[in-house]
Amino acid sequence: MPPTLASLVHHSALKLIVRAGADRLDTPVRWAHPSELTDPVPYMDGGELLLITALKLDAEDREAMRSYVRRLVGAGVAGLGFAVGVNYEDVPEALVDAAAAEGLPLLEVPRRTPFLAISKAVSAAIAADQYRSVTAGFAAQRELTRQALSGGPEGLLSALAGQVDGWAALYDAAGGVVAAAPEWAARRASRLIPDVERLRDRPVPATSVVSGAEDRVELHSIGTGRRARTALAVGTGAPLGTAERYAVHSAIALLTLTTERSRSLHAAEQRLGAAVLRMLLAGQPDHARTVAGDLYGGLLDAPFRLLIAERAAASGTRPDTASGAPAKSPASAPDAAQTGDPRDALADVCESAAARAGEPVLVVPDGGGRLVLLIADGGAAADACLRYAETLDADKAAARAPEDDALVVGLSAPTGPIAAATAYKQAEQALSVARRRGRSLVEHQELAAGSVLPLLADDAVRAFADGLLRALREHDATGRGDLVESLRAWLSRHGQWDAAAAELGVHRHTLRYRMRRVEEILGRSLDDPDVRMELWLALKTTAAASD
Repeated sequence: MPPTLASLVHHSALKLIVRAGADRLDTPVRWAHPSELTDPVPYMDGGELLLITALKLDAEDREAMRSYVRRLVGAGVAGLGFAVGVNYEDVPEALVDAAAAEGLPLLEVPRRTPFLAISKAVSAAIAADQYRSVTAGFAAQRELTRQALSGGPEGLLSALAGQVDGWAALYDAAGGVVAAAPEWAARRASRLIPDVERLRDRPVPATSVVSGAEDRVELHSIGTGRRARTALAVGTGAPLGTAERYAVHSAIALLTLTTERSRSLHAAEQRLGAAVLRMLLAGQPDHARTVAGDLYGGLLDAPFRLLIAERAAASGTRPDTASGAPAKSPASAPDAAQTGDPRDALADVCESAAARAGEPVLVVPDGGGRLVLLIADGGAAADACLRYAETLDADKAAARAPEDDALVVGLSAPTGPIAAATAYKQAEQALSVARRRGRSLVEHQELAAGSVLPLLADDAVRAFADGLLRALREHDATGRGDLVESLRAWLSRHGQWDAAAAELGVHRHTLRYRMRRVEEILGRSLDDPDVRMELWLALKTTAAASD
C-alpha cells in the first residue's frame, strides 16, 4: 500500500511529532511538496503532505490560520508539516488550533530534518509500493497463465477472483453467463446481462463500471474485432489497486488469446461442417459420418433439423450447386464479430445454447447470403432458435427492429442423414412461406398441418384468378344468369348435378345449361381435371381477397 502519515511519523530518521489530527494518520500520502505561498491550493492535486516554514504567513493570526487550513482541507491535502526553528521556534498555537478544528493532521518537523529528507522518504515508499505491486502483478500473471493452461477459463476465473478478493464471471457472445467464480457469483453476474449487451454494442476494447449496493463491478469486452465476442465481469468491494489492476489486465489478455484461438478452431470446424453438409445433401451419409467423426457424429446419430436463415430483405438467392449445398467456403462469410448481421446473432444464440447443453451444432454460413444449421431435434439450440424468432416477431410488432435487422428462417421437420436433401428442400419451402407471411420463422410441419390457400395470397396469383373469371363475371353483370356461383356450387359438389342444383335452388337441366355456357365462354372443357382445379383455386383466391 502507499505511504501514510503514520508510516512517516514512525520513520526513525525523520523525528516527526504529531501536533494535531492524530486520529487521521492513516491517510495515504501521494507526494510531499514544500510551498511558502499564502495560497498553494491552485497547485495541489490532493493527497499531498504540504511542507512549510511560514515564511510569508502570519501563523499567529487565528483568523488567517483558520482560513488557510480550511482551504487546504478543501483541496484534499493529506497533512501539513511545519518546520520549527526557522521562522518560528515552535508551532504557533493558532495553527495548531485551526488544524485540530478542521481535522487536518499537523506534523512538527524538527530543524535538523530537511524537507528533502521527507520528500525522499515519501518517494522511496511510493517506489517500494509500486515495485511490490508490479511484482505481485507478475506473480498474478504467472498464476493466471498456469490456471488458464491447466483449468481453462474456469480455472482462470477462480484465480482472478482470488487475486482481486472478489468474484469474476465470463459471458459468451450471446450475453449468457459461461462461468463464474465463486459459484455464487453466477446469480450476481446474470443480473448484469443487460449491461453486458450494451457493452457488446461498443467498439472493442470497451469498459464500463456498474456500482451496486453490494459491490463495484467492472465490465470488459473481450476480442480483437470491431464487436466483442465475450465479456469479463470483475466484482470487488472497492476500486482496484495497482496489483489487482495488473491481474485483471492479464486475465483480459489471456482471455483474448483464448478467444482468438477459439475463433481459429471455430473457422476450421465450420470448414469441416461445410464438407459434412455437402456430403449429406449429395446423398452420401456414410462418407459424411466418417468425416464428421467425434465432432459432429453425435448430431448425425439422432434426429436433427435443418435450418436456413436469410435477411428478410434478401433477394432469395439460390445456392450454386444442384444439391443445394453452400456455394462457398464458410471462410468467405463475414465474421459475426465484424458485423451486425442478424444471421450472426442467430448463430451466436444457437451455438451458445448448444455449448451450455453440451450438444453438437453444425453452422455453415455460405457465400449466397444464407446461414445453414443442423441442430438436434428438441435440443437446447432448437429451443433457443424458436425463442429468438419469437423475440424478433415481438420487436417487429412493436416497431423496435430496424428493417435491416429483419430475419427469415425456415426449419425442416425432424430427419436423419439419409433424408438430409429432403430436409433442405423443406427448410427452403418454410423459408419462402416465412417471407410471404412476414414472419421470422416458419416450421415445415406448419405447412402440412395448415392450408395451401394462404400461400396463394400473391398479387400475381390474384391477377391470374381475376383474368380467368373476368369473362364469367362480365356475363353475370348483364343479368343473364349466375355462372360464377353456379360454377362454385358445381365444383364444390364434385360435379354432382342434383346436389349442386338443389343448393342453387334451380333445376338440374338449368345447371347443365349454365355449365355449357361456362365452357363456351372460357373455351375450356370442364371434363379436364386441370381446368376444374384452376377454376376452383381461382374462385377460392378471389373469395379470400374479397373477405
